Amino acid sequence: MDIIGARGPLSTNLDMLCMFDKGDQDGSFGPRHLVILSWRLSGELDLATFQGAVDDVVVRHEMLRTQVVRDDGEPYQKVFPPSPAELVVVDLLSDDSSPREEQIDDFVNEVEASTMTVAQLPHLRVVLGRLDEKDTVCVLITHHVASDGLSLQVIIRDIANFYAARRGFPIAAPPPARQYQEFTAWQREQLNSPQADESRAYWREAARGAELVDLPTDHLFQPGEQALYGVYRFVLDREVSAATSAFAKAMRSSPFMVMMAAFSALLHQETGVDDVVSAIITSGRVEPRFNETVGPFFNMLPLRTEHGSCRNFMELVRRTRESCLAAYTHELPFAEITVQAPTLTKTYERPGTAVWAFQVMQYPGVTEAELIGDVEYSAIRKRHKSYPVTSDIPNGVLWGLDILPTGEVAGTARYNTKEYEESTVAEMVERFSRILRVGVSDPATPLSAL
Repeated sequence: MDIIGARGPLSTNLDMLCMFDKGDQDGSFGPRHLVILSWRLSGELDLATFQGAVDDVVVRHEMLRTQVVRDDGEPYQKVFPPSPAELVVVDLLSDDSSPREEQIDDFVNEVEASTMTVAQLPHLRVVLGRLDEKDTVCVLITHHVASDGLSLQVIIRDIANFYAARRGFPIAAPPPARQYQEFTAWQREQLNSPQADESRAYWREAARGAELVDLPTDHLFQPGEQALYGVYRFVLDREVSAATSAFAKAMRSSPFMVMMAAFSALLHQETGVDDVVSAIITSGRVEPRFNETVGPFFNMLPLRTEHGSCRNFMELVRRTRESCLAAYTHELPFAEITVQAPTLTKTYERPGTAVWAFQVMQYPGVTEAELIGDVEYSAIRKRHKSYPVTSDIPNGVLWGLDILPTGEVAGTARYNTKEYEESTVAEMVERFSRILRVGVSDPATPLSAL
């Protein structure tokens, strides 16, 4: 399928990004609304061959060379011909003043503080930090209008396979990629189905009168002011993580559901609101045929949990599980849900507050060390250093938790530094950790004692 130059409609996901359009200098189309992940590459790299593999990916995935045209009436997608992606090589060989892991953290933080205009095509930059001849940090950067976290997993796997094939290894040619505009067409058809009507009816009832819970900010963010996001990083220890996984299994839940219950309890404590409606981020990939497609599939769902009649943490987890399963069963794009429950987004109209969203990042694909050709690829998932500048999110605060193979939980909290002090975010993380620790160690603990 090749539709270069054709005018295609937006997916509802892109429609939602247009809701937060603040021009090309801020918001969802701004130069910091990026998706960035990093890997450790072990083995000698032929840079010319690696560039060729990166360019193969640009040819394969149309969304990396698609513009969302917003200045010609109704916004639309337009695919452009392939062009070489930007490959930046940084020499870190001479820096032996600090441990290598610390150098990597610093390097990736600096890359994450960079910008990429939405007008740049392709929407892909690869930055290689050479630690020595056989040890390289590879950071992938895409604009969020073109991809999401799972998309970067697809991209690194494709780069690895194309690189190995170009090096002469027996790598089977991949099947033709399904393109994002195919997903857009499928989504539009699906939204006209009886199943979608049933889901709309569910959300009309489940979210009736609901508003996303918001928390007060440290500083009043003025309308029209440009946001500047920082990231606070933390790691939960193995003891808490192991207890969380064990309790989740006993409750026939996922660790995400248990941690989400603890996060909901935190919001309840902060606001005193019994009817907690929190925002959770999902992959949005509700149709398996598009799991290998590059594009912005991510979605936001409102999760409503009544705390008032919950006797203890165990009951809160049970209710959170029920809410999650119902939300997943009836998943619709957030923009569609807000049509059924327009009060949800009233929160965004209030000055001096922000919505805190929550996600657990568990991506399939190349996440553990994997030898492809003559290079081993290993995702860099455990990071320690916070940083005052990072990639933006459209609005509010976003927590991300990743359960590591070591048993620890690595966490990030991205926040607008013009709304919050880092100390406030750090205190919230500490309270969350305490709630989770007490809850999973003694599930009969009353919510008031968490």
